[in-house]
Amino acid sequence: MVSSGNVHATWAAAKILERGGNAIDAGVAAGICLAVTQPDLVSFAGVAPIMIYTESQREVVTIDGLGVWPERANVQYFREHTNGIIPPGVLRAVVPGSPDAWITALARYGTMTFADVTTDAIRLAADGFPVHRVLAKHIKDNEREYRRWRGSAELFLPNGRPLREGEILVQRDLARVMQMMVDAEAKESSQGRLAGLEAARNVFYRGTVAQRIHEFFAEEGGLLTYDDLANFHVRWEQPYSVEYHDYTVYGCGPWSQGPVLLQTLNILNGLDIGSLEHNSADYIHTTVEALKLALADREAHYGDPRFVPVPIDELLSEEYAARRRAQINSERASKGLPAAGLPHTNVAIPQPHPTAAQVTYDTSYVCVVDEYGNAFSATPSDLNKEAPVVPGLGFIVSPRGSQSWLDENHPSSLAPGKRPRLTPNPAMAFHNGQLYMPFGTPGGDVQCQAMCQTFLNLVEFHMSPQLAVEAPRFATHTAPNSFSPHNVRPDVVTLEADIPDDVANELQARGHKIERWQQLDWEAGGMCLITIDSEIGVRTAGADPRRECYALGW
Repeated sequence: MVSSGNVHATWAAAKILERGGNAIDAGVAAGICLAVTQPDLVSFAGVAPIMIYTESQREVVTIDGLGVWPERANVQYFREHTNGIIPPGVLRAVVPGSPDAWITALARYGTMTFADVTTDAIRLAADGFPVHRVLAKHIKDNEREYRRWRGSAELFLPNGRPLREGEILVQRDLARVMQMMVDAEAKESSQGRLAGLEAARNVFYRGTVAQRIHEFFAEEGGLLTYDDLANFHVRWEQPYSVEYHDYTVYGCGPWSQGPVLLQTLNILNGLDIGSLEHNSADYIHTTVEALKLALADREAHYGDPRFVPVPIDELLSEEYAARRRAQINSERASKGLPAAGLPHTNVAIPQPHPTAAQVTYDTSYVCVVDEYGNAFSATPSDLNKEAPVVPGLGFIVSPRGSQSWLDENHPSSLAPGKRPRLTPNPAMAFHNGQLYMPFGTPGGDVQCQAMCQTFLNLVEFHMSPQLAVEAPRFATHTAPNSFSPHNVRPDVVTLEADIPDDVANELQARGHKIERWQQLDWEAGGMCLITIDSEIGVRTAGADPRRECYALGW
């Protein structure tokens, strides 16, 4: 079974499974396909955090899929050259993590070649596909941004105007890059599958592609160099987990915001959430207050553990969750962002700026479960409006540096060789020790919030998977936005339109500032999931109608 952010990606994964591939082969095929069919949200040279469960080893692992800052980057450079901001363009680029992540997943856990899993992606890039609704909207909304860069304008504004829904988007340069990797793999095929995969990887990080990236960044005044690419490797890491009743939920480490989901569930675990009416004022208030406590700890502690000490074991302990839980006032919203619960270096939280635009960034998602019980969960990303498409390559180079801070006291401050704190964070859940669900969503700072609500819809309110995905959502925006300039919207809670007005009024009375999304608003996320009923052997998928998501099982 497959569920992903786009029908082409879901179908690409399904064909891999039909050909005998496993969940990892299929997930990689879908993830690369998303970079073709959702180029506004995902870059082939972007980020791709991955979580994998192997039934034979009964082990959950993560591949960070996240690049690092160039060696020439430092806070002082941005203070001297960009007035202390991380501007759009080449200066916010980090080393691309996704190509290495896909190939590492294939090498360690897959069975197929790079050529096998990129067949559909190359075809769709070379021959084109009809522009879908969300892509057409994003191209139109970001026309001004695309016009800043020649490569971007040529791709998305042919004939001087934005591509419209139903018109064909062709990405021949991107197809050529992937085909070069396939050709390099074929030359080494006699040495075995792993040698071929390494040859494909070397084209990107040590060969023609790396050299072109180096040249382009030199021309444009960027900091990324050939050596940054040649010396890079993604990291294989153990995930973290918490217990929620008889479920175990796994999330990514504090190099991402993944522990926010785990901390929130830990806090809520000591409350009788199932006794509350779904999406009542009591339920929304309680969940929002728990989320705010977890998000406060995110700002105080989360960062690349290779550079900053992160007290992750204490943050995820039941004792700590009990202390945080006791801080929730059932009748009154906390004012602004709560204080962090553990000692930390003082961080300057941004003040709200009345003219600052709300920053919305996005991504995609894919999950796969194969006939053997293996599971794949990945959140590939990188929005193309904030960085130039590299002429001749057809992709943007990961602008994920926008998630770093220029405050040395912040745990996610910018430093050479350091990972930004990533918003994308795939997850999995187990029930009584058996695989229950891979799940995830796009949505920036809304991701963990949508994932938490969907999980609770399933386990506390006993909804079917599709109803759990479709149920109206809410989100707090009190914490600083993860993306530069990290604006804050104190006490704001956004509700989808079909949450009743009397609930909104009650929340307002408790101190929340209520704003509204439309019904099934795309900004509320694009949840995809697959549930497994181990007792009767039935698998069920959910795919979010807020986006172009699509699920398929047989």
